[in-house]
Amino acid sequence: MKEEKLQMKTQLVEEIKEKIENAQSIVIVNYRGLNVSEVTELRANFREAGVDYKVYKNTMMRRAFAELGFAELDEILKGPSAVAFSMEDAVAGAKVASNFSADHEKLEIKSGIVDGKIISVEEVKDLAKLPSREVLVAQVLGGLNAPIQGLANVLTGNLKGLAVVLQAIADKKEQETA
Repeated sequence: MKEEKLQMKTQLVEEIKEKIENAQSIVIVNYRGLNVSEVTELRANFREAGVDYKVYKNTMMRRAFAELGFAELDEILKGPSAVAFSMEDAVAGAKVASNFSADHEKLEIKSGIVDGKIISVEEVKDLAKLPSREVLVAQVLGGLNAPIQGLANVLTGNLKGLAVVLQAIADKKEQETA
């Protein structure tokens, strides 16, 4: 029985570690004071944004974070704690948590992790202000497209000018012969 419990705990720690390692970013929140409908709404918001939101025992999270070199989070992992793992878009979890905490003061952002670095509450909120990955990609592609479009416009303008000049010459010759 004890061995079985230990094995389950070890499996859970491994599951948490895997999520930590595969996440683009992580946001840790305190959900104390939220009622059931608010927690359900929060979970739905995270799910909609493609973020994996989980509540684990603090001892299991402490062990997993410590094994991955984030022992400084021990102090943060006290009281009701939940973790939002952003697997695809590093901004998504921070954005959902920040927006939800603005409307529901009971949700407290505790900390976060981005690129293997622990970030503060303020840094999580700053991360939430960044545009999503899709918007950033569109902006970069738009920036790359602008010079090409400008070149095309210049070349088209020169060709139009040449066509107008050639037409004027042809019209002049036609008038001279007429």
